[in-house]
Amino acid sequence: MSWVTNFFTSSIGKKLIMSLTGLFLISFLLVHLLGNLQLLINDGGKSFNEYAYFMTQNPLIKTISYGLYFFILLHAYVGIALWAKNRAAKGTKYAVQTSREFTWAARNMAILGTLVLAFLFLHMGDFWFKMKFTDSLPMVTSDSGVQIKDLYSRVSAAFSELWIVVAYLVGLFALGVHLWHGFESAFQTLGIRHKKYTPVIELVGRAFSVIIPILYAIIPIAHYMK
Repeated sequence: MSWVTNFFTSSIGKKLIMSLTGLFLISFLLVHLLGNLQLLINDGGKSFNEYAYFMTQNPLIKTISYGLYFFILLHAYVGIALWAKNRAAKGTKYAVQTSREFTWAARNMAILGTLVLAFLFLHMGDFWFKMKFTDSLPMVTSDSGVQIKDLYSRVSAAFSELWIVVAYLVGLFALGVHLWHGFESAFQTLGIRHKKYTPVIELVGRAFSVIIPILYAIIPIAHYMK
């Protein structure tokens, strides 16, 4: 099994890990957005609170969430390792290069990734941690009569703070630029590059990297403007 270890610790293996974990995290962004858009429903937070309760109590979702945390950390770790190796190599060039490797996003993926990771820590510390590990949130009664934590009130309070809204917008901008390069790069690393399909992948990637962060950004802006 040494060849497996050697492969996944090589540059090619690390790029494969980055691609696969990146695509998984991209799919998570879409699913997570669909749930978070319930914060815009004018029902006093009832829909969002029941969604949050379901996400923290369902055994399947809880199992998947552990995989998500692992993939986030793995993606960050391997990304830093690749950045450090490229820095050490300095003038070394790839055998095959495209114009995308000379874009600002491509040259600053490590910085963008660090900003996104900091944004995730802020987000999870303020909401996820308080939801799962503290009793600081008030309780409300769901339609089924179950007492559940009122995460909506915490979200609403957080997004009434200008500095938090600004921090989210900065993090979402970094996420968008990170996705602008990373989406197509993931498919390219997997060998999915063809004159017929690549333009479609590039179009979908650019649309995703703009639309998804904007939709996320609407949530804190809407709450702050209330």
